[in-house]
Amino acid sequence: MRRRDFLAGAVALAAGGRAAAAQNPNLSSGSESPQLKAPAGCTDCHHYLYDPSYPAVSDRVSRPDKATADDYRQLMRRLGIARHVIVQPSAYGSDNRLLLDALSGFGAEARGIAVATPDISDAELKRLDALGVRGLRFSFAPAGSITQAMIAPLAQRVEPLGWQVEINAWARDLPAMIALLEGLPTPVVLDHFGHIPEPEGARDALFGQVLRLVDKGKTWVKLAAPYDATKIGPPTYADSSALARAYVKAAPERLVWGTNWPHPGENPKPDDALLFDLLPDWAPDPAVRNRILVDNPQVLYGFPPSA
Repeated sequence: MRRRDFLAGAVALAAGGRAAAAQNPNLSSGSESPQLKAPAGCTDCHHYLYDPSYPAVSDRVSRPDKATADDYRQLMRRLGIARHVIVQPSAYGSDNRLLLDALSGFGAEARGIAVATPDISDAELKRLDALGVRGLRFSFAPAGSITQAMIAPLAQRVEPLGWQVEINAWARDLPAMIALLEGLPTPVVLDHFGHIPEPEGARDALFGQVLRLVDKGKTWVKLAAPYDATKIGPPTYADSSALARAYVKAAPERLVWGTNWPHPGENPKPDDALLFDLLPDWAPDPAVRNRILVDNPQVLYGFPPSA
């Protein structure tokens, strides 16, 4: 199946395909631009950077040797991304130097999600805030040196900064964390669809638990990496797409979208234009789609209103 055939009806409202800048196939498959025209202020709320000049501290998650800020700028041009959130990858642990250097280079168009341990000073937290960091990530998928016991004390310390706590946890582990997350003073952001298992998707009990968290008003979900749990795969990712539609129907005001570029651990790399073109299927209403791509990131990450 040609990659756009299944989207022909959904993207009829969008602009036609445009020429795309050549990209490194080790970071993103395909060369076409998406058919969906990105709205002004379109925000990618989840991507990583990798640079061999910054020493990695962990090899627990597969990663590309190099995926730099310049490489990401090519993706921005290809998809029409205006603003973005750089997430500290597990490879660098709590050494946030690459993240902070990238934030300085990108300026006001970027925000960051860092990793920290309890020994971080208040002065360092304030320095990270001034550079554009807006939250701390606690990743347990896979587990590393970060522990659940660190979440609440650090959340208490970053709450005055207006930060969020981002959680990346396997479906088998998340239910035991629900009570902890409910008690946090900060917004909570769940990575990768909340790792709801497929093919059960919205029928799985975990989906209901996540929605109850969302209904309490402080939890957000990232629609990023539909390939993570899919049992069907491209081009439609039909199982993950059904879950995305269920989230959009239930709580569009608590959703953001991300590329998960450069897709660590995925080989071959997915086509980022294809992934972006899933959005009209997930959120057919342009106003809802703009809320997910533009308005919600403004609220969650403190971006100024788009022009």
